[in-house]
Amino acid sequence: MKEIIDIVAAYDEAHALGKKTALATVVLVEGSAYRRAGARMLITEDGQLTGAISGGCLEGDALRKARLVILQQQPLLVTYDTTDDDDAKLGVGLGCNGIIHILIEPITSDINNPISLLKNIVSNGQHVVLATVFSIKDRKAAQPGTCLCLTEDKLTISHSEHLPYQVALVSDAERVLEEQRSEIRFYQADTEYTAFVEHIKPVISLVIVGAGNDAIPLTRIAAVLGWNITVIDGRPNYAVKQRFPFAQNIVTAKPAEVLSHIKIGDRTAMVMMTHNYNYEIALLKELLPTSLPYIGILGPKKKLERMLAEVEHAGISISEAQMNNIYGPVGLDLGAEGAEEIALSIMSEIKAVLSARQGYSLKYKPAPIHISNLQYLVK
Repeated sequence: MKEIIDIVAAYDEAHALGKKTALATVVLVEGSAYRRAGARMLITEDGQLTGAISGGCLEGDALRKARLVILQQQPLLVTYDTTDDDDAKLGVGLGCNGIIHILIEPITSDINNPISLLKNIVSNGQHVVLATVFSIKDRKAAQPGTCLCLTEDKLTISHSEHLPYQVALVSDAERVLEEQRSEIRFYQADTEYTAFVEHIKPVISLVIVGAGNDAIPLTRIAAVLGWNITVIDGRPNYAVKQRFPFAQNIVTAKPAEVLSHIKIGDRTAMVMMTHNYNYEIALLKELLPTSLPYIGILGPKKKLERMLAEVEHAGISISEAQMNNIYGPVGLDLGAEGAEEIALSIMSEIKAVLSARQGYSLKYKPAPIHISNLQYLVK
């Protein structure tokens, strides 16, 4: 999501300066590649790049082709075959073993151009589906490109004319939104079209309860990742913008007031680091009935055990599902010392939990790094 946010911001800046732009999207990967389908890069006519479609080896060639796309104002599907031992002739050395299909689209004045659809995603804050349609079989055919955006409450289609497979495409997008799993679909019209029907998760919302000095590096790392940051504390002299310039929201609140200041979703993580035992146990009682997927509690294990015992003594039962969402001591075991390293440990654990990963070294992973969640279905 951060890449999309950066691309939208870069486009607005380029548009204000009168620069023409193109959007390059990895739409299909066969085999291994540095970036997966859904990776994007904005290219301006003067060569500024935002985002990435590879580890740096494709960008130069993509820039040259993007300038042609901007000049001709026609989308272009480009394929890089790194399974060919002679791929050096492309001027790239990917070190991968896959075939990468990249669609480069000019950004026109169309009200629903690809950047406008990306803006829908940024502003929505929910799970979204974006469909990009292209033809590998006939590269000279029209390349519809990024043409559909489906949110929970709105459908936007970029082309005014009715696509011959539009009903099927909308139906597939609705299913992807429901199942939250991207798909590759195939449609037969005047030629065979391939659609990358992409599920895009909302940005992670990080709620930090505690505005002490050790919370500051946590907000800095979260800002680099593009997360939405809320800082909450009961002390008004601590919860101030000067101390947390990267936070979108800064709130002074008592434990009973915290939930009224946040919106809980399946991408919301809360970390308690107030160093105030009474504040945190009062807040924990408020949080247990919620569906927060991650509640991190800073401090030793004995502290958490004491808190849980007091909660149960107060007559509040804690289910197994609720216990599974509580992480204390908070963070991955990185050998962290000091506020910055502890912040790294906490952020790593949040990312692993919300991605349903274990957080161990990739060295010991028997499967490929990126296990594709794409379904390949024929219509």
